[in-house]
Amino acid sequence: MFGQTSVDRNLELEMVFGNKKTKTQKDVEEVSKYWQGDWVCKDCGYIYNRAECAGMYFEEQGAGFRCPQCSGPRRRYAKKVGDVVGTTLDGGDAPILLFSFGGVIATIIFGIWATQNL
Repeated sequence: MFGQTSVDRNLELEMVFGNKKTKTQKDVEEVSKYWQGDWVCKDCGYIYNRAECAGMYFEEQGAGFRCPQCSGPRRRYAKKVGDVVGTTLDGGDAPILLFSFGGVIATIIFGIWATQNL
């Protein structure tokens, strides 16, 4: 520490903090944070268009964002890859179906129990 010159300290700082990113690297990093494919509303099939939404990427939209066509919530959008639309942000319909069938089974079991014990 005491015997180091300013050049040695500068080299040491560069090694700790690294090099500054160029503007191109920053732009690539900014764009890579966002899905470059299409986002599709699973309720009505509307394809999200940045130009119609103030030039914002879909991921930049807040929780209050609604589909311009059907007013569906943001969580009903899914990524589109080729001709295949993926799972929505809310997990799709699987949780709804799972809990619906679970509720039906619980109701049947309770009905059987109630007829035998009451």
